[in-house]
Amino acid sequence: MSDADGVHAGLVHEAMLYRDDAEFISGVVGQIRAALDADQPVLVELPGGRGDLVRDALGTDAQRVRFGDMAEDGRNPGRIIPGVMHDFVVGHLDRRVVIVAESTWATRSAPEYAACVEHEALTNLAFAEQQVSILCPYNLTDLPEHAVADAERTHPTLWQHGARRASTAYTEPHAVVDSIAALQPPTPARARRLDYASVSQARHAATEWGRRAGLTEDRLTDLIIAVSEVGGNSVAHTSHGRSLLWWQNDDSLVYEMRDGGHIQDLLAGRVPPPLEAESGRGLLMVNLLCDLVQVKTGPSGTAIRLWMTLPAQAQGQV
Repeated sequence: MSDADGVHAGLVHEAMLYRDDAEFISGVVGQIRAALDADQPVLVELPGGRGDLVRDALGTDAQRVRFGDMAEDGRNPGRIIPGVMHDFVVGHLDRRVVIVAESTWATRSAPEYAACVEHEALTNLAFAEQQVSILCPYNLTDLPEHAVADAERTHPTLWQHGARRASTAYTEPHAVVDSIAALQPPTPARARRLDYASVSQARHAATEWGRRAGLTEDRLTDLIIAVSEVGGNSVAHTSHGRSLLWWQNDDSLVYEMRDGGHIQDLLAGRVPPPLEAESGRGLLMVNLLCDLVQVKTGPSGTAIRLWMTLPAQAQGQV
């Protein structure tokens, strides 16, 4: 991966399209070895056993690579930039770093898949000026057909069959985010609703609903923090339209918080603010705590959804 392959100065962001383990290992390991030969730090974030395939193929060189489990670290795609990539990049500002990150896989739900597309688009903004090469594997055997089109519009370059080419379908991140702005699934008619004036009202209602549904105490704490951050922001910056809705979707509780405000920064919640900044960490904290976060925002208002997975024994009981 060379600098010339990226649309933005410093950033190389490419999708690697593969169909089997042999293609996967050939593409990933070859680029990792090239990075190690150039003394470039390497981070590998793959779901489940995919990381073990790379470890085995690298042999002793695997000791020079940092590995993570994307199925855990990137459960919420909104967490990948701030919680997985950012610290690794800023921790090596003296040289180019290489990140292998597979965020999209077949068992992702439809809302999670849409969040993955948004994540890939925003990666082009978040690291536009950084010396970082990001390789994103896509398993064409398991993923739906439209995954190729999404990979092409969110990655400036593509890697397939050992060759690299520019993506003629690459689309500016703003346009990609706009194209998937509608929240899915639609808010159900059965959703419970509270119009709140204070953060404590929203926090109390969310806690009671979560406890009744079966969230563990640890996850209830995470929920309280997330609702407090979103609600506090809403109370501080808007004067009307504040509401909290709640329902269960399959194995998750979904909390939707609405207000009349408009979040104009696409990277809100994705890039940690400078240490000296006194604000700007609320939505970042929400992304780090929740299993999925969806944001729909515009001049008419904002809706933020917080997804919390229920423990197995509580699923289907609400």
